[in-house]
Amino acid sequence: MHFNALSRRGFLGGAISSAAIAGCGDDSDTTPEESPVFLHGVASGDPLGDRVILWTRVTSAEAEVEVAWLIATDPELQDVVASGTVETNADVDFTVKLDVDGLSPATTYYYRFDAEGDSSPVGRTRTIDDASPKRLRLGVVSCASYAHGYFHVYRRIAERLDLDAVIHLGDYIYEYADDEYGAVRKYEPAHEIITLEDYRTRYAHYRKDPDLAEAHRQHPFFTVWDDHELANNSWSGGAENHDEATEGPFADRKAAAAKAYAEWMPIRLSEPGKIYRNIRFGDLVDLFLLDTRIWGRDEQAIDKDDPSVDDPDRTLLGAEQEAWLAEGLTQSTAKFKIIGQQVMVAPLPVDALTNTDQWDGYPAARQRFYDVLTAGQVENVVVLTGDIHSTWAADLVPDGVVYDPATGAGAVAVELVVPAVSSPGVPDIFAELAGDILQDFPHFKLIDLTKRGYLVLDVTPERTQGAYYHLDSVETEEAPAEVFSGALASYFGENHFVDDGEAAAEGEASAPAP
Repeated sequence: MHFNALSRRGFLGGAISSAAIAGCGDDSDTTPEESPVFLHGVASGDPLGDRVILWTRVTSAEAEVEVAWLIATDPELQDVVASGTVETNADVDFTVKLDVDGLSPATTYYYRFDAEGDSSPVGRTRTIDDASPKRLRLGVVSCASYAHGYFHVYRRIAERLDLDAVIHLGDYIYEYADDEYGAVRKYEPAHEIITLEDYRTRYAHYRKDPDLAEAHRQHPFFTVWDDHELANNSWSGGAENHDEATEGPFADRKAAAAKAYAEWMPIRLSEPGKIYRNIRFGDLVDLFLLDTRIWGRDEQAIDKDDPSVDDPDRTLLGAEQEAWLAEGLTQSTAKFKIIGQQVMVAPLPVDALTNTDQWDGYPAARQRFYDVLTAGQVENVVVLTGDIHSTWAADLVPDGVVYDPATGAGAVAVELVVPAVSSPGVPDIFAELAGDILQDFPHFKLIDLTKRGYLVLDVTPERTQGAYYHLDSVETEEAPAEVFSGALASYFGENHFVDDGEAAAEGEASAPAP
């Protein structure tokens, strides 16, 4: 979804299991010297208690190449705990993904790749505490339009060494041509991306950005896609920004986008195209990462008056994913259930901001989600959302339920919508609506419609807190200072937000990757 489309469907709109898979330290702005062999750096992702995905790409390769790797417990890579070699080739765009297991939980590791006589930058990653963590700190980001500005947000994320990991909620890349949506920076390729080679080239272009590269180098990522990893306002069978008459079968484009994503992202896939999954942080958090965009979504309604909006069978998730989520939530024994997904759940009954791409366009699906929480007595649910390039925090209240904004009575969960890395917020003409919305719709607790930024999610057994950090501008290469804009907490057993103070990191963070 993007904001220029006011006329397009709304507007807020040890051992190793390894294979080349088909399918920051201080406050400075320095990065490691570029390697001609590893121009796209390193990354890690989907950490568990005993394993983590490690990623790189051999930029200089023209034929099958052998890549050596190692992982150690120290930045100098002296205490090596595992090492090996793997081959990569053109079939996977010379990317390398390793699922390194035999690791210890809640431990920081450092890793490196070697090929063709050169070494990659050293990366830093961390396994999760899958037993009984006392605290979890996650950075949360979304929506990085390269054409709209610089990735200062990723640099700030890289500098936060106290984070256990980063959740990226999608729109990691954008598919547009130069000057079609934003004109601060130019894309590679310059045209709209449609083919497998196009998508690969766009990922390669993004991953050469030093701020994004540094965020990946310092932290493991959990990623899900949104629409722009494929095309604007995608659904399971098509997209608003795809014309089969001129751009070919949508199925071909969808397959190309999914393959490039699998190659370039440090994600562990159970099957091609299936990105929804569950990560358990012991008895503290169950993290459910969803695909509300492509896996099972029915086509968006034209507007709020379209009769299809009220179709009781319409779905965002698809029957299979709905059942999987319902079972996972009702059976979870974790104190907090965190759901990372793409589009806003909270209702927004404001005509100027109506967006049928969100859960507002699928009210029956939203009610089924609420029914799972109420019928199963599932409490302490926190929804994380991206997509709409703005900041929102809300108590989630089912239709027809009496809600008391003073006490939170009636709310069944809470939602934190994260601002964009660089994609634009609402046009200035609408920005003044934030105050009116807060006054007229008290289930919303915090709104900022214009600033870019990120969220720090801080979880303890007592509460889950979301703290927002904003930047005034991303259009200049020089980064502005970030500003703490507020924090809200949902305390165990209460299922609603209260204002909270900024939660400081505790203890000493592990050393950055050098």
